[in-house]
Amino acid sequence: MNKYEKLMSRKNEIMIKSVGIDFSKYEIGKIAFDYEGMMRDIGYSLGEVMKIQSRVGVGNTPLLELKNITNLARKVSKTGKAARIFIKDESCNPSGSFKDRRASVSVYDAKIRGYKGVVSATSGNYGAAVASQASMQGLKSIIVQECYDSKKVGQPEIIEKGRKCDCLGAEVIQLTAGPELFYTFLEVLEETGFYNASLYSSYGVAGIETLGYEIATECRERFGKDPVAVISTHAGGGNVTGTARGLIKAGAVDTKVIGASVDLEGLHMASDTDFNRKSFTTGHTGFGIPFMVWPDRSDVPRSAARPLRYLDRYVTLSQGEVFYVTELLSKIEGLERGPAGNTSLAAAFVIAQEMEDDDILVVQETEYTGAGKHILPQLTFAKENGIDIIIGDPKEEIPGKNIILPENPSKISISEKDLNRYRKSLIKNSVKNLQDKTIAMIDLDFLCEETKLSKLDLLDILKEFKVYVK
Repeated sequence: MNKYEKLMSRKNEIMIKSVGIDFSKYEIGKIAFDYEGMMRDIGYSLGEVMKIQSRVGVGNTPLLELKNITNLARKVSKTGKAARIFIKDESCNPSGSFKDRRASVSVYDAKIRGYKGVVSATSGNYGAAVASQASMQGLKSIIVQECYDSKKVGQPEIIEKGRKCDCLGAEVIQLTAGPELFYTFLEVLEETGFYNASLYSSYGVAGIETLGYEIATECRERFGKDPVAVISTHAGGGNVTGTARGLIKAGAVDTKVIGASVDLEGLHMASDTDFNRKSFTTGHTGFGIPFMVWPDRSDVPRSAARPLRYLDRYVTLSQGEVFYVTELLSKIEGLERGPAGNTSLAAAFVIAQEMEDDDILVVQETEYTGAGKHILPQLTFAKENGIDIIIGDPKEEIPGKNIILPENPSKISISEKDLNRYRKSLIKNSVKNLQDKTIAMIDLDFLCEETKLSKLDLLDILKEFKVYVK
C-alpha cells in the first residue's frame, strides 16, 4: 500500500477526529441516516447561533430594494409587470460574504472544544470567512486552495480570494487542479490536529439558517407578508439548504426556494485544460449538479447540505448574462458586488417578470468584489485564454469557447432544469452499492425526505433500478 492509499484508508478516522462528529451513530438503515438528528446535535439553537454571530459582527445585514432594476424588469416584461426585487446585502459581513455565517459557528465550536486551529479546503469566499473568524477567536487557520493549472497559471478571482485569506491571517496552501486537493487536506488535518471547518458540516449549514430566518422576519416587519420566492446561488448546496431551513424555522413554509447556477456544461472541473477556460469559480453547474445528486461526495462522511430536500425550482444562466447583470447593478443601482450573488440576481431579473407588481422576490446574498473578482480582469483573462467575448444572444454561448454579453436586457433568460431528473440520479447513487437490491421502510422514508417525492413516485423509480422494499 503506497502513501496515498494509506492516508485514504484513514479518511473516516481523520474526519471524526477533526470535526468531532461520529457520523456512524446516525446510520439507521441500509442507506438511511438520521439527518435531523445530526442537525440537532450541533448543540446550538437558532437563538444561540444568532448570539454567536452577533458577537463577531455577523448577520443582521440590510435588505435592499433594487427599484431601478425592478423598473427595468417591468419595462422588458411581456405583461408590463414584475415583482419587487430585493437583495440581502451579505457583503456587509466582516469578510464580505454570507460565508461568515457558516464560518462563525464552526470556528466558535472549534474554540469551545479546545482546538488550536482550523482547516478548510476551498477556493472561494469561505476561506476568507474562516480566516477572519479564526483571527477573531485567536485560532490559527490553514486554507487549502485549488488555484492553478499545470502551468502555474491561476484565475484572477481565485488568486484574489487567496490574497484575502492571507491578509486575514491564514496560511494558504495553493495547489494545481486535480485530485491532490483532498489528499493534501487530509494530510494537513492529520499533521496539525486542527478542526475541520468544512463547508458541509452541520455547524456550517446551521450558521446559514439565520439568513433565511432574517429574510422572512424582516419581510413581515416591513411589508406584512413573506416573500413569494427566495433565490439562492447554488454550488455545493449549503447555501440553499441553510437558507431554506431558516425560512421554515421562521414559518415561511409557502415561500418558494429557487436555486440558480451558471451553466458550465461541457467543462470538467478537475480538468487541467478546462480549469482556466471558465470564468466562474463557484455557483456553477460543475459543482451544483454533482453535489445535488450525491451530497456525500463532500469532505465529511455525511454532508449537511442536502439541496434536493428543499429546492422547488432550479435554473441556470450563461456567464455573459451574469457579467451583464453585475455591470447593470453597478450602473443603475450604484452597488458594485461580486459574481456569486449576481448569479441569483440575473435569475431574479427574469423570474420577477413571471410575478405581480406587489410580490416580493428576494436574492438572498451579495458578496464583496474587487481586484481579480471584478468583471474586467475576468473578461481580460478569458480573452487571454482564447475565449471570444461577444455582444449578442446569450443562448448561443458555449462554455469554454465564448462569453456572450446580452445586447439588451430583454435578452436575459433562464434555462429551467428538471429537478425530477436529478432526484432520479440521487436515488440511483443511493442504491447502486446495495448487495441484495432490497431496502427497508426506513430507507424509503429517508429517500422521500431526500427528494421531496411521494412514496408512490419513489417506488416506481426504485422498480426501474430493480430495488424493492422488504
